Amino acid sequence: MSTKTIKPTESELEILQVLWEKDQASVREVHEELLQSKDVGYTTTLKLMQIMFEKGLVKRDDSFKTHIYQASVSKEKTQKHLVGKMINTLFGGSPAELVLQALGNHKASAAELEEIQRLLNNLKDR
Repeated sequence: MSTKTIKPTESELEILQVLWEKDQASVREVHEELLQSKDVGYTTTLKLMQIMFEKGLVKRDDSFKTHIYQASVSKEKTQKHLVGKMINTLFGGSPAELVLQALGNHKASAAELEEIQRLLNNLKDR
C-alpha cells in the first residue's frame, strides 16, 4: 500500500505526533506521552503501533530487545494531505472558508498572525 493513500486515524495521528517530536521512541515512551493527555492502556498503544507498522505509517527497528519506532510519513506531507481532504470535504473546496473558520474560532498569536500575513503577501506577489 502506498503511503500517499494512507489516512491515519485520530489515534494514529496522536502517535505520529509523538514520533515526529521525538524522532524515534519505544512503545513505552509513546505510551507515557499519550498518558499525559488521555487514558489509554499500554496494550492499546502497542496494538495501534503494530497496525501502523503493517500500514507503513511507522518503521520499526527490532535489532534491540525493545523495538524502536520512527514515523515513515512526514509531518508536512500528512498535514498537506489531511488539510486538502478537509478543504474538499468540509469547506466545498474553498481554502478561504477553512482559514476564516480557523481564525474565527481560535486565537492566533501576534507571531502567527505575522506569519499568516507574510504568506498572504507572498501569494499576492505571485
